[in-house]
Amino acid sequence: MAFVIFLIPCFVVGTDVAFSCQNAEDFVGASSPGDIIIGGLFAVHSEMLHPEEDPIKPVIQNCAGFEIQVFLQTLAMIHAIETINNSTLLSGVTLGYEIYDTCAEVTKAMASALRFLSKFNSSEDAVEFKCNYSDYTPRVKAVTGASYSEVSMAVSRLLALQLIPQVSPASSAEILSDKIRFPSFFRTIPSDFHQTRAMTRLICESGWNWIGVIATDDDNGRFALESFGVQAMANNVCIAFKEMLPAYLSDSTFHTKVDQAIEKIVKEKRVNVIVVFMRQFHVLKLFKKAIERNVNKIWIASDNWSAAVKISTIPSVRQLGTVVGFGFKNGDISSFQEFLRNLPKKSTENNKFLREYIMLLSVCAHLEYHDFQTCIANQSQDNLLENDGSKPQIWRDDFLNANVEPGFIHSTMLAVYAIAHAIKGLCKDRDCKDPSAFTPWELLEELKRVVVIDGDKEVKFDSNGDMSTSYDVLLWKEIDGHMEIITMAEYDAKKGGFIFEDEEKKKDFLALKKVQSTCSQPCSPGQVKKVTESPHTCCYECIYCPENHYSNQTDMDYCYRCNNKTYWAPINSSTCYRKTIYFLAWTDWFAIFLLLLSAFGVVLVLSICVIFTKNLDTPVVKASGGLTVCYIILFSHFLIFLSTVFFIDIPTEFKCKTRQALFGISFTLCISCILIKSLKILLAFSFDPKLQNFLKCMYKPIPTVVTCTGIQVIICTFWLIFRTPFVNQNFSIPRAIILECNEGSIVAFGIMLGYIAALAFICFIFAFKGRKLPENYNEAKFITFGMLIYFIAWIVFIPVYATTFGKYLPAVEIIVVLISNYGILCCTFLPKCYIIIYKQETNTKSAFLKMVYTYSSKSAGSVAVSQASLDSKSSSFRATITDSCKTENDSVNGNCHFQVPGQSLIKGKVLPKSAARTMVRKRVSSI
Repeated sequence: MAFVIFLIPCFVVGTDVAFSCQNAEDFVGASSPGDIIIGGLFAVHSEMLHPEEDPIKPVIQNCAGFEIQVFLQTLAMIHAIETINNSTLLSGVTLGYEIYDTCAEVTKAMASALRFLSKFNSSEDAVEFKCNYSDYTPRVKAVTGASYSEVSMAVSRLLALQLIPQVSPASSAEILSDKIRFPSFFRTIPSDFHQTRAMTRLICESGWNWIGVIATDDDNGRFALESFGVQAMANNVCIAFKEMLPAYLSDSTFHTKVDQAIEKIVKEKRVNVIVVFMRQFHVLKLFKKAIERNVNKIWIASDNWSAAVKISTIPSVRQLGTVVGFGFKNGDISSFQEFLRNLPKKSTENNKFLREYIMLLSVCAHLEYHDFQTCIANQSQDNLLENDGSKPQIWRDDFLNANVEPGFIHSTMLAVYAIAHAIKGLCKDRDCKDPSAFTPWELLEELKRVVVIDGDKEVKFDSNGDMSTSYDVLLWKEIDGHMEIITMAEYDAKKGGFIFEDEEKKKDFLALKKVQSTCSQPCSPGQVKKVTESPHTCCYECIYCPENHYSNQTDMDYCYRCNNKTYWAPINSSTCYRKTIYFLAWTDWFAIFLLLLSAFGVVLVLSICVIFTKNLDTPVVKASGGLTVCYIILFSHFLIFLSTVFFIDIPTEFKCKTRQALFGISFTLCISCILIKSLKILLAFSFDPKLQNFLKCMYKPIPTVVTCTGIQVIICTFWLIFRTPFVNQNFSIPRAIILECNEGSIVAFGIMLGYIAALAFICFIFAFKGRKLPENYNEAKFITFGMLIYFIAWIVFIPVYATTFGKYLPAVEIIVVLISNYGILCCTFLPKCYIIIYKQETNTKSAFLKMVYTYSSKSAGSVAVSQASLDSKSSSFRATITDSCKTENDSVNGNCHFQVPGQSLIKGKVLPKSAARTMVRKRVSSI
């Protein structure tokens, strides 16, 4: 069972050339019979007249505002169909057409769509309601149109009931790519997704981020605005304001809204770029008002009006500023231009649009170009009916060609050819002269696979029903006093970039960058954006990047941190700099000075070695412990001077490990040998029996030196194995890297120094006890002084080392090493060298013996007196000593005797000369 909907036409009565709707056929704007009928929906008029009477009746009214550009699209469809019929493309099958005027109104477009759905050959134009339209044959097999997305959305939903293919050459709303909601919709242009992305790319490359948007308050405008908003947000472009204008010129608030939009543009001084998603007649009204207010901006035009000649020819349009827009990629339309030249020969019998155009020419022929265009746009169908026949028919060949928009013409012809190729695919094995040979849904499936040759390339519909064609970037440029619309570049939708034909056009593109449209001044490299209280991210303050951070581009949201500790950046920096590496280099003046001191110390050691070698048999050299001990001490001093070299230049693992171990072991060896000498001196000249017994037990030269040095070797070995020193990069200074040796373990370093200090302290105690030796042999006194220098140097070193920072830290340790080494070396050897060189008379055996005898006698007397006074207290005895040596010769020849009461030296016995000599020799030999 099927329900039938009858299309009952409602009409307005008119004359015989009336545009009124008395029956269904009167509703058709242009038609031609054929085996297969293709429908067409075009907004030939910009608005539908609405009656003022109340109540409003369901009557389809006449329209006003003849649109030359859309009229040309209807001619392009007719031309394409005639060309196909005159070719062999369909092999004898002819195409017919029925073209309807939507007047940019959904209501009127729906009425036309209902006629498309009516059953073929139905005398009453009835639309049957059926559950299954698979075998249903409607009046048309496919539809071309509509001009606007809002109309296409409504019509497509209705046509989807029978899956009648709809191919639009102009509806670009992104939502129409949704095949669930619009399964039968196709288009020969890209969707607004690509257009808004192209606009955003243009805005970004021009350095703009603060723009205004004006759109019509309809589905097309809202969806375009939404798509653009998403693209803008993704590319950090902020929309300062959005103004929505009524979709219909008949809206009573239209002019008020236009005034508000212009006021907003004037008020926002920093907004110099306006994106406009509107129909041509909306833009025309907006621009006229903008010219009155002296608005000068950059206008980014959508594909609806970017190539509109009737707008570009507005008087004083140059005052508006620069217009740059995106138009559909055009193709070869030379055959259509030839068609226009032959248009006066065409019959107007079945083409009411052509008939109306001729009437408009008659009414407005006396006016200049723009006024003529305005006159045509302002005429209503009712006015033409009143003036019909009163004016002579005049034809203007230039007017139509001047108003051709190649992109729309090309896409319209492409839509017809796509339908024709799909029909060809179905008619290979069918008799398509029979209207029931195939159904619309079968044509729909074929259309999804169709491939059309467009010039030198093949084009087809993608899975969304869109053709992936590119855009032409159009620039309105004044040439010879006239505003021309030139193609500045091509936008590749697949790659998302601009392609320029020549350098001249690229210069035009670069000239756009001279205009600033930003909420805030751009932040230069070295600065970063700080968002203010404004809700827009494009409104910000510029602050400097902090230290060790940088920004290398303009308008960066954050500063990069120098990604490596070896780099640094000052405040407000656009790059990172490699940190300067500091270390105590060979070429540093202080290092050279210290090296000279070390070299002088080495020379001094070698000189002393030579002096002692040449004076090997002298008493001073022998009294110094002999040449072997002196060589060991001097060698240790040499190693200590040598160790300072490892503190200079680039630290390496080898240097870090060697310098402290070499210094520690060498210094320990030196102190150990000096300790043995101190013990030996104290043992030789001590007359206290208890102290002598203790010293005799302690005096083991070789085991003592080996043991003391060995302990230090063990300490250094454990240090190097478990917590070895290593090269360290010190980043504490912001702009520099200090290459230094990390000791690995401060505890191990402290134990090494502490051990040396302990030996030095013991040596100091023993030397201090023997400080009252003979004047010309006062080595213990100098050892004591040398140890004091060592202690003072290292006590001062600790706080200085702890507070010193930088590349001169190793120099601190070098200085204390040199001071302590020079102190001990000079105190130990220089007095002897002085005696050897300048006091040679005292460096004889006789002089030496005399000093020893004198000191021994005084020391022995002191001991005897001390012992006697103790014995007197105990009533035991008193002892006295009388020194009988009167002259130096007596002491040398042994003619001295000690007269001591008692049984022995301390018991009062008298020692003969031989015994006295023996005792002194023992003292001397022990020294």
